[in-house]
Amino acid sequence: MPNIKKAKTICVTSTKGGVGKTVITLNLAATYQLLGKKVLILDLDLYGGGIALSLNLKNNKTVYNVVDDMMNNRFTHISDYITSYNDYIDVICAPKDPRQAMKIDAKYIDLMLYNVENKYDVILIDTTHILTEVNLTIMDRCYNNLFVITNDPIDLKNTKSIISIFNDNEINNYKVLYNNSRDTGREYFSVYDIKTIIKANIDYTISQNFYIKEIDNYTIDGKILLLDAKIQRTKRKDFNNYRNMAIDLIKEEEKKVKRNEKENIN
Repeated sequence: MPNIKKAKTICVTSTKGGVGKTVITLNLAATYQLLGKKVLILDLDLYGGGIALSLNLKNNKTVYNVVDDMMNNRFTHISDYITSYNDYIDVICAPKDPRQAMKIDAKYIDLMLYNVENKYDVILIDTTHILTEVNLTIMDRCYNNLFVITNDPIDLKNTKSIISIFNDNEINNYKVLYNNSRDTGREYFSVYDIKTIIKANIDYTISQNFYIKEIDNYTIDGKILLLDAKIQRTKRKDFNNYRNMAIDLIKEEEKKVKRNEKENIN
């Protein structure tokens, strides 16, 4: 049988708001673009999604329209709901009206992913920090869940709880990203302390040096940080950290695919 392309799906999540998930999702999308990958960003921060706003996208249809049309037999093709940012990055936007979030049935999110996963190399899902049914469905569906943490006591305690639940249920499809560029004035805990608190390893780190004073200007202009050649040059270490993280997040799934192919042959 022919080898059908299937996207590597990564959920970017956290246990607290304001940790930089949306910026990280966009920078990962930029990194995959630079690696020659076709990317879909699915904004499932249903009550306050920031992807479309960050990219200045004018979107007529959102996640809500996809689900509503599926529920009412109006759905025809997933491309009707996709907004393009550039030749490499597409977006399915979060609802414009947060009241629509409550009308989104989690089972249709799974169906939505089924409709897009053979069209992209990578699907990045930006989520809310609240453990909704939609989030739980996504976290179970994705191969890798990327937990974003900061040097914040409440954030770390909540992360410990969710990682404990994952471990108790023998779920190991997660990685931890320490975003030290978010709150540069907070240095409550060392990296060793953080690992001790959350009882897990820190897989990736964004350093304090990646704090961008003018980040609001990028949002106003609808630009992604890591597509800026100046940022790539002046923040070389963190640019490379993003690249290594992006490769690692999809490399593991590639290994799994190869293993499954071998099992099918045998």
